[in-house]
Amino acid sequence: MLELRESDLLAVRLAPGPAWLDVLDAARDAGASVMPIDVRLPSPEVDELLRAARPSALLDDDGSSRLDGVPCEGDVALVMATSGSSGRPRLVELTREAVSAAVEASLARLGPRVDDSWLCCLPVAHMGGLLVALRARAAGVPITFGPLEPGATLTAVVPTQLVRALDAGTDLSGFRAVLVGGAALDQAVAARFSIVRTYGMTESAGGVVYDGLPLDGVEIRIASEDEIQLRGPMIMRAYRLDPEATARAFTGDGWLRTSDAGRIADGRLQVLGRLDDAIVTGGEKVFPLEVETVLRAHPGVADVAVGGRPDPEWGARIVAFIEAAGESPSLEELRAFARARLPAFKLPRELVVVDALPRTPLGKVRLRDLLDRGA
Repeated sequence: MLELRESDLLAVRLAPGPAWLDVLDAARDAGASVMPIDVRLPSPEVDELLRAARPSALLDDDGSSRLDGVPCEGDVALVMATSGSSGRPRLVELTREAVSAAVEASLARLGPRVDDSWLCCLPVAHMGGLLVALRARAAGVPITFGPLEPGATLTAVVPTQLVRALDAGTDLSGFRAVLVGGAALDQAVAARFSIVRTYGMTESAGGVVYDGLPLDGVEIRIASEDEIQLRGPMIMRAYRLDPEATARAFTGDGWLRTSDAGRIADGRLQVLGRLDDAIVTGGEKVFPLEVETVLRAHPGVADVAVGGRPDPEWGARIVAFIEAAGESPSLEELRAFARARLPAFKLPRELVVVDALPRTPLGKVRLRDLLDRGA
């Protein structure tokens, strides 16, 4: 690898593996920053990321090279691309202090042990996967890279990954903690072993709320329109080369706007879903996540996504897209099942059965693809 300079931004496109630990160490020692690039991205998307980020160096399977890029501020450790599920990905600058705070607070909550080991089974180009490597390095314990299999004591996954492993008969009982974030998780799955539900985003250096409780140093408030706002040492410095987006991301008094809706109940954060996903039906606001959680508990539902379609009477009608577990329930059966836990205006008015819910590589449902079908 070429010799890194202070304030370099090194774009790295390598498959998950031990080489990543060497890259992170080299960048830290040089005072350089690292921008991971997902190896699964097609070349046009890689080129778009490189144009947007303007790194000063690139490392991939062909070796390393210098680029005509823009240096990073000296305190920036990582530049992470967001998932882009709600639009074009943004490039999040995280300082060394922010990354260290995120890692140390997570380890403190988990209670590190000398016999721990981590399994990295998420892409290191996303915060959840890279944090696994950073936690293992900070704790001085072993790490392996590969699929979700027994052999380690700690790991981080997305719900789809977890469900597929369990459906395949994978024995995960040896993990003392499995961090799960990125989407809703079926209660029945969560009850099977030691699940830690996490909430956070790239802009907060990953999960900063564990099982509804903020990590040390993290503050939560619910602002107008039920928006969750965060403050703490893990929060991003800025969006790279985008001061206008950075300004919009923060309130006047320095809180990060998450664009997620939530509430505090019994002292714990409950996430209701994305503000932009709210469905206004009959003048009432409905968050799909709440409806999905109820419907997913029906024995005939393997998985579900909820969205809204235009309706001449209600303004929007709630549509449930389900993967059936065996014979599909009828709309009337689903409504009757959910009526005990949801008010009438939150019940679905349309049911669509699909073979499989379309998803992003990290398991997030592509709701727009579903709503566009037969709309």
